[in-house]
Amino acid sequence: MEGGGGTLSEIHQSTKKLLLRSRDGLERLERLEYSATGTTVAGADSEISFAVSKDITQIQSLCVEMDRLWRSIAAKPQRDLWKRKVEQIEEEAESLRASLDKYNLRNQKRMREANERAELLGRANGDNAHVLRIYDEEAQAMQSVRNSSRELENANAIGEAILSSIHGQRERLKSAHRKALDILNTVGISNSVLRLIERRNRVDQWIKYAGMLFTVVFLFAFILWRH
Repeated sequence: MEGGGGTLSEIHQSTKKLLLRSRDGLERLERLEYSATGTTVAGADSEISFAVSKDITQIQSLCVEMDRLWRSIAAKPQRDLWKRKVEQIEEEAESLRASLDKYNLRNQKRMREANERAELLGRANGDNAHVLRIYDEEAQAMQSVRNSSRELENANAIGEAILSSIHGQRERLKSAHRKALDILNTVGISNSVLRLIERRNRVDQWIKYAGMLFTVVFLFAFILWRH
């Protein structure tokens, strides 16, 4: 089966690669989170988090495409097999999304606590401008990641709605095509019946005229015979 982005098998392979890359990204985030220094490298975790979120959104979009394709498979055993494969990928994508959301919550909490500590240190030392600027940039970067993630999710939802609408329109076109063929077949049968009736009428007329001519000839011959 083929879709707009390739065959079902090709899309499945692309999705598996994205899953591996997303899992690797989450593992790198966890290593940064629990590094020996206890802090993450400024900006690095934000870039990784954004990339993982983008990959997960793309996986979910490909799952929508695969869901449309496996439903059009005629053979039930093969259709059931692909259904299980797609459902497994959807579950893995949801699990990755949940893990990423938990990481983002922990990171936000960690930055909030760091800001609070910086404020306390600033009150004690009067020299916290540099520290606050670092954590403020981190907070802005995380806010940018969250905004981008929401935009990707909205785009994914719109894509799913468009695919669903196209699928419904295709089914309606198929139904209209079948009805048109039925009407054409009915018209073809009606034309055949009409032609048969016309031929039968022509034969009946020839029989009628032949009978009339035979009757006239017979009467004429009978009258001549009598005289």
